[in-house]
Amino acid sequence: MKDRILSVDIFRGMTIVLMILVNTPGTWAAVFPPFRHAEWHGYTPTDLVFPFFLFIVGTSIAFAYKNKTVDAGTYKKIIIRTLKLIGLGLFLGAFTLTFPFIKDFADIRFPGVLQRIGVVFFFASILFINCNWKTLIGISVILLLGYWILMGFVPVNGMESTFDRAPNNLANYLDVQVFGTHNYKEDYDPEGLLSTIPSIVSALLGIFTGLILTSKQPKKATILMGLGGSLLILGYIWDVVFPINKALWTSSFVLVTAGWANLVLALIYYLTDVKEIPFGSIFRYAGANAIILYFLSSFISKIMGMIKVDGDNSLHGWLFDTVYVHDFMSLQLSSLLYALTVVAFYCGLAYVLYKRKIFIKV
Repeated sequence: MKDRILSVDIFRGMTIVLMILVNTPGTWAAVFPPFRHAEWHGYTPTDLVFPFFLFIVGTSIAFAYKNKTVDAGTYKKIIIRTLKLIGLGLFLGAFTLTFPFIKDFADIRFPGVLQRIGVVFFFASILFINCNWKTLIGISVILLLGYWILMGFVPVNGMESTFDRAPNNLANYLDVQVFGTHNYKEDYDPEGLLSTIPSIVSALLGIFTGLILTSKQPKKATILMGLGGSLLILGYIWDVVFPINKALWTSSFVLVTAGWANLVLALIYYLTDVKEIPFGSIFRYAGANAIILYFLSSFISKIMGMIKVDGDNSLHGWLFDTVYVHDFMSLQLSSLLYALTVVAFYCGLAYVLYKRKIFIKV
């Protein structure tokens, strides 16, 4: 078997590029529908991006720790990486341009994308190095069923529970009670406390895919296609009683997104690892420094939104209005072109880092 499975590197890079694309439009007031998140229930292509990344985190865990002797050093590395990811996420949430460069404590958001990646990486890694695949399947089933039972049948503040965005939604209620003002929104956080539990399963499902890819099974692309299709069917069946919802990271959402992840990865695997068709090199470069590219894009975007030029307009807004907004094109197209320019910049950076063999591990 090859030392590396190219499709996994390409999938990781493609996911991080899409994360940057959907997070940095020219203006949030004009975004094409596929690049928006669903309002609540349901999903758009954009809603696939984050679960795809957690899925490939799981696949990478399988590659890194399969058949590896586990010792105290292994646990130490897992803990250190977890703390780095959470620390970077908290820094993004707390940073401001004015001295002492930290927001007022009440305004700091505690949950976040990098924080969730860190927590998911920790639990998925610990479970993988201590459990066989059958036990992991059992844990996945228990977590998804348990989350459904908690969300659907446990009364909240004396009221019947709901999956809607409301005070008697258990996930939303816990986020407000635990984090208070430290949430993304006043009444909930899409990377909140309770919804992190099923997100761990997104990585565990990626681990199963990683085990398939590192096995001696023939026709791996076909197996992944079958697995992906099965997960999609199960997810849509569950959607009838537990709606697909990214903000709540519902169990049906976990299955549907993992289904799509397997289908996409199967296609890339067939093209690159089976047919050896040259494809997606730029995504491979981005995947080699995925976390640092995501962090830099978020950090620089945040700074550009804080720097004021031309009155109250931000540097980001001024650049968008000056360079990208024109009468001969729609504002949505202008907004997309801005995002594509940002993506091109970070793909260029990824290329330079890769060619210079600079790999910044977090």
